[in-house]
Amino acid sequence: MTKGVVVVYVSSLGGRLSNHQKIMLETDAKAIAKIKQYEFGDSHHSQYVDSDHVFFVPDDTLLLNEASSLGIRVANDLFGGIVPHAFVKTKAISHPLVARNAERPNGWSDAFACQVRDVTLPGYTVFTARDAHIAANRMITSGAIRVKKPLGASGKGQIVVDTAKELDAFLEKIPADEMATYGLVLEENLRKVTTLSVGRIAIDNLLITYYGTQSLAKDNRGQSVYGGSDLVCIRGGWDALDAVPMTADVKDGVARAKLYDVAMCEYPGFVASRRNYDVGLGVDADNQRRSGVFESSWRVGGATSAELVAVAVFMQDPMMKIVEASHVQVFGKDHEAPKDAIVHFQGEDPEVGPLLRYSLVKQNRATIG
Repeated sequence: MTKGVVVVYVSSLGGRLSNHQKIMLETDAKAIAKIKQYEFGDSHHSQYVDSDHVFFVPDDTLLLNEASSLGIRVANDLFGGIVPHAFVKTKAISHPLVARNAERPNGWSDAFACQVRDVTLPGYTVFTARDAHIAANRMITSGAIRVKKPLGASGKGQIVVDTAKELDAFLEKIPADEMATYGLVLEENLRKVTTLSVGRIAIDNLLITYYGTQSLAKDNRGQSVYGGSDLVCIRGGWDALDAVPMTADVKDGVARAKLYDVAMCEYPGFVASRRNYDVGLGVDADNQRRSGVFESSWRVGGATSAELVAVAVFMQDPMMKIVEASHVQVFGKDHEAPKDAIVHFQGEDPEVGPLLRYSLVKQNRATIG
């Protein structure tokens, strides 16, 4: 019987991954196996039932009943999260409904939406086209509205609308069953946006928290997409993160993410070992500085490779208090990673074209400040 094995698991909620995303998922799972000193077992198979502990790295957030069927009970059984309903894993939970009698899926928590209202941007979540029009009519006089499909990622599935006609054109493309299941988000549109990432990772007895910023890159079609993350990782929980010097904007973003995280207790059955919150910092229609939590992620994400190289440093040196790590995604040919970087993917992805992805530790130290 082995001490334990780490396996990649394709979840019922997961979407189709591109070639490089599959490679990144496996790479992150291998890194976790090394950290935990477990074997790496590739995909989940019954052959691992004799292992003392099977640790799962899902491609997406798991549903509660799916996790239970796999024997996943606590956060130390997986790298990711568990939610009681499919819509809970999306950005749909971040805003209130348009009315007390508005359409909603089973399990919807008005209490959660109320608790996070002051840490997100003004907006609504709707589950019918009718409620979408009600929300738009309330918001459109204050400026442009960003409409988001909750299942969208990396800026996809979004549009900025200024008129009801533009909203109608967007709604026509959304199947009614998709709308009823996952909803639609209408929120205040920000310009000149910087996206702050705030997170918490728990692996075995090690707990780290972090903050950092995301960068954008031009993909091989010339579109702006996620280009990487620069993280400042601290040994310890949310309280340890409070001790790190930050700018006023970053400190405000961290506080918003923490309040959002605390409010998740309103969804019974929620469990997560990896928690990441994207906080947008930008200007509104009146050129006033605004910020709010955009969305949460309780699964392997773009910044995970940077998180794991930091975790490895913390595991190797118990005296280490703070680690700065980065993950970079560069499109096109003829790019080279720094000599001290860990290259995760370099080559031609059938869907996105030539791509280089790597992570590296920039700095580590035993003191904070």
